Amino acid sequence: MKWFGVALGAGFVGAVLAAVMGTTAAQAAPSESFSRPITFAERLLIAHNRERDRVGVPRLEWSANLAGEAQAWADDLARSDRFEHARDRGDAGENLWMGSAERYSAEQMIAGFVQEVRHFRHGQFPHVSTTGRWADVGHYTQLVWRDTQEVGCAVARGRTNDVLVCRYWPAGNVIGQRVF
Repeated sequence: MKWFGVALGAGFVGAVLAAVMGTTAAQAAPSESFSRPITFAERLLIAHNRERDRVGVPRLEWSANLAGEAQAWADDLARSDRFEHARDRGDAGENLWMGSAERYSAEQMIAGFVQEVRHFRHGQFPHVSTTGRWADVGHYTQLVWRDTQEVGCAVARGRTNDVLVCRYWPAGNVIGQRVF
């Protein structure tokens, strides 16, 4: 049985989309060199792979298909002022983030998922949290799930909030399996 979704964390605020788009790769990822400004999507991917590199799991590839699906869901959530996982995402995992518009960078949004590492413990899912609640680490475990190969993310602006949706394939958080 799979846990396709992860916790609905909303503890972090927004995105500075206009400012983020003009940032150079050297600012976003000092270890990687680009001669052009990198896109918001590239910054999201770099942030994911930085943590995956740290724990020694294979890097993710960007999926335009997953990003398109994520954009459609992010737009729907922003329009309706809801914050919930999509029910029709097939075999993809999903991380959601929402916060006040124009506050945080792409890296800070992903850091919201990564900071859950403070409660992570190695083990078989769902027994992976020092708190006893897998939802306290569910964003993080999806982000570093060893078998996940692709990610696609998108942001949409609502009335007062930005919504980030990241889709992962194949989904992580599978009951009885180790995270990495």
